[in-house]
Amino acid sequence: MDAKVSIELKDIRIESPQAKHLAATIYAPQQLVGAVLIGPATGIKRQFYDNFAKYLAGLGYGVLTFDNEGIGGSLHGTLKACDASLVSWGKHDLSLALTALQEHFPDTQYHLVGHSAGGQLVGLMPNAHELNSVFNVACSSGQLRNMRMSYQLKAQYFMNFYIPLSNLLFGLTHCDWVGMGEKLPKHVARQWRHWCNGQGYVKTAFGDEVTNHHYDELGLPMFWINAVDDDIANNANVDDMVSVFSKVKARKLTLDPREHQLKEIGHMKFFSRKSNSLWPMAIEWFEEHSR
Repeated sequence: MDAKVSIELKDIRIESPQAKHLAATIYAPQQLVGAVLIGPATGIKRQFYDNFAKYLAGLGYGVLTFDNEGIGGSLHGTLKACDASLVSWGKHDLSLALTALQEHFPDTQYHLVGHSAGGQLVGLMPNAHELNSVFNVACSSGQLRNMRMSYQLKAQYFMNFYIPLSNLLFGLTHCDWVGMGEKLPKHVARQWRHWCNGQGYVKTAFGDEVTNHHYDELGLPMFWINAVDDDIANNANVDDMVSVFSKVKARKLTLDPREHQLKEIGHMKFFSRKSNSLWPMAIEWFEEHSR
């Protein structure tokens, strides 16, 4: 679809059985060809994906972006009192967001764009089988031991010293003080630390904090895109995360920014307006997996 169409933006509230609504934004095109849920990275607000969402909507895709509980417009009360976790982000927040997408754009095809945690947690969604496909960006296990040594030292400090200390002193993790996104609820950061120290990320918690999941059931087509200059989602960690989805139909692609006339892609810059030359990859994937 080459001709762009006009879009309507609307901020909404996604009601939750836990009585903690999620803040979300709907991007509605005049002519609908499909619908896309954007699953955010850890501690990243929905506004970060605005340019990418407008691009998708301009080509006929209804889009929903949202803030996980405790982040941005989905923080209720004090962050110190927030009991959100990575498990609840996947099991509840992602699932509720998909349902909201379906309600706003019924009778079409549904795709998930998972950025980092937004793709890691899809196996916790009880309604994940209702997706046609998943397009993951910078999504990996984040296993510390697989990172190059110079970055691993920084990551070890952040995960194994900074997070526990911040949680102890403040009852939350001040990621904002070290350029790692928004402040995080303590249980989110605690699980993040624990899972990155293990193998298979969320697999570390199977049988413990994760009692029910769908990682070994999902046979969805998934596209995993990472970049050579991403210190977190390197090839070893992407493979580690893909292995948790035992039945998934995985396609993988590692981007070199130089081959796309970009200075960097890293963990975050795929969604930058400067990287819009990469965005047609998502459209091609959606078209391939729409029925």
